[in-house]
Amino acid sequence: MTHNTPDLSLNRVPEMGSAPIGSAAEIRLAELWETAPGWRGWLSTVDHKTIGLRYLVTAFIFLLMGGVEALIMRLQLAGPEQNLLTPEQYNQLFTMHGITMIFLYSLPILSGFSNYLWPLMLGSRDMAFPRLNALSYWIFLFAGLFLYVSFPLGEAPNAGWFNYVPFAGLEYNTGPNIDVYALGMVLLGISTTVGSINFVVTLFRMRAPGMSISRVPILVWGTLTASVANIFAIPSVSLAFFLLWLDRRIGTHFFDVVNGGKPLLWQHLFWMFGHPWVYAVVLPAMGIVSDALPTFCRRPLVGYSAVALSTMATMLLGFGVWIHHMFATGLPTLALSFFGAASMVISIPSAVAVFAWIATIWLGRPVFNTPFLFFAGFVILFVIGGLSGVMTAAVPLDFQLNETYFIVAHLHYVLLGINVFPVIGGIYYWFPKFFGRMMNETLGKWSFWVMFIGFNLGFFPMHVAGLLGMPRRIYTYAPHMGWNMVNMITSVGSFVFALGILLFLVNVLVSLKRGALTTPNPWDAPTLEWATPSPPPAYNFAVIPIIASRHPLWEDRLDEGGGRSSLEQGYLLMEGRETLGTTSLDADPDIILKMPDDSLAPFFLGLFSALVFAGLLLHWQNFTILMVLACSLSLAAWMWPRKTLLQRVPDACEEGAAHG
Repeated sequence: MTHNTPDLSLNRVPEMGSAPIGSAAEIRLAELWETAPGWRGWLSTVDHKTIGLRYLVTAFIFLLMGGVEALIMRLQLAGPEQNLLTPEQYNQLFTMHGITMIFLYSLPILSGFSNYLWPLMLGSRDMAFPRLNALSYWIFLFAGLFLYVSFPLGEAPNAGWFNYVPFAGLEYNTGPNIDVYALGMVLLGISTTVGSINFVVTLFRMRAPGMSISRVPILVWGTLTASVANIFAIPSVSLAFFLLWLDRRIGTHFFDVVNGGKPLLWQHLFWMFGHPWVYAVVLPAMGIVSDALPTFCRRPLVGYSAVALSTMATMLLGFGVWIHHMFATGLPTLALSFFGAASMVISIPSAVAVFAWIATIWLGRPVFNTPFLFFAGFVILFVIGGLSGVMTAAVPLDFQLNETYFIVAHLHYVLLGINVFPVIGGIYYWFPKFFGRMMNETLGKWSFWVMFIGFNLGFFPMHVAGLLGMPRRIYTYAPHMGWNMVNMITSVGSFVFALGILLFLVNVLVSLKRGALTTPNPWDAPTLEWATPSPPPAYNFAVIPIIASRHPLWEDRLDEGGGRSSLEQGYLLMEGRETLGTTSLDADPDIILKMPDDSLAPFFLGLFSALVFAGLLLHWQNFTILMVLACSLSLAAWMWPRKTLLQRVPDACEEGAAHG
């Protein structure tokens, strides 16, 4: 969907009809929507499926990089007084591990799922802003490279992923390390913000006719909630990093105590973003489970409405609990009481989802396939991570556990366990849709059990280490502290978990070449994406379907209502790249949207934007100005006016839909 002024003088009624496989209509649609071959097409594509897969692959590569960093740290901590790393090397490794796993893996991998699946689930041909979608990926990629480019040079961020001042200030950290982090995070924030806006507009404008707001999958609810939260939370952390960069390079004093600055301001700005971000990387993962788990239980999700409402409630409460990260900073007792209570209350909507999953399994007929094992394992890890979170919501206990490995254990259960297991399960589940081949079931079950055992062996003992008083962020320890055995178990468990990831990767690579060819719906799933071929064509749907229920592929067996969805017959839109825009709540046909063609502008805008930040980092003023001009030219090419872009659908269209 483009930004140019629309010409509403053409009121075309979209044609109703069907498009049999191999028909002239499908050939015409393929010509309109397929990406050109070669490097130009590779750089210019705006196909949401290609962008989604790129997000998945890139984020998973970052996961592997963060995992290698973690394994090196675990070798350092496996025994007392190890000398594998120097303190500075450990600080950089520890910081880059946190940055990678939290910012470069957790949310981008979920954006990959949502980018690929949303238009298919919603019955659309693309996201609302395809070029903006491509831009969000390219900036994410360049931001990741920007953050990592200093790592081989020994100048990587070194103040922890939380980057507390005054240690992150210029007086204690004079190198370029923190500048890399500050500018890289502002750049990454641009990617997250534009991507979030795209998701919000897509949901409220691009659903198939009849797909009212109460009929969308829970994954859509989870990503929508996370996207709305990001729009409000990202500016907070971007402002914090920008102010820190101003302190370090322009001479301001926002966080400088000597000159009247407030170090506590950093923590407020960071955690006002940090805790909503936790739910932004959890709620879409919960949505994956809520949509895929019922397929293997052979029944719909229990309590759909309650789970959807609890998703929104979780995020809403998530904006009011950030101070539980700051209980030990000397805040007033009243504030501690309020935020401690809020931190306990937030467990209620999360528990709603847990009970819904358990009830779905209990009342269904579970099929113990590999995806089901990952989703069931996620439920167990979710409960463990949630319980340790409620424990630290109690202010007196948090005073004792704060800055110990107990918090590290909780963090890994809620960010790694609750994210990685749904992601791996989701890849097993949607792999046939992505590539048209099934993954190996035996190897999949082996990978699950090795990962599940390794994860709990690696991270549960961290709770014990914290209770024994082991502080966070130490690079070595004395042999008489009593932490030797628990650290050795943790290190062994980490390598077992890594072995499970390796088995998964082997399964992916083997299945891409030798996996059994699949049908459009190998799992007999209920949602709309399984109505398309596997893999889907470039245009997704030859005709825009008309939806009558929450489970369009299970309507006959569920008999939920008198109406039936029309998947073979619907709106034929073939005069250029077109899709149907619908009203926000009831999804009534409203407008024909002319979608943009492939373009190199997003790639170059992302590249030049990254180079602007590189110029700021290196203090190359003329280069920075030149790159700003290059960004302006890229935007001009992007916004160059085109022909008629959208056409209003008159009431007759809706009448035609009713009779179609």
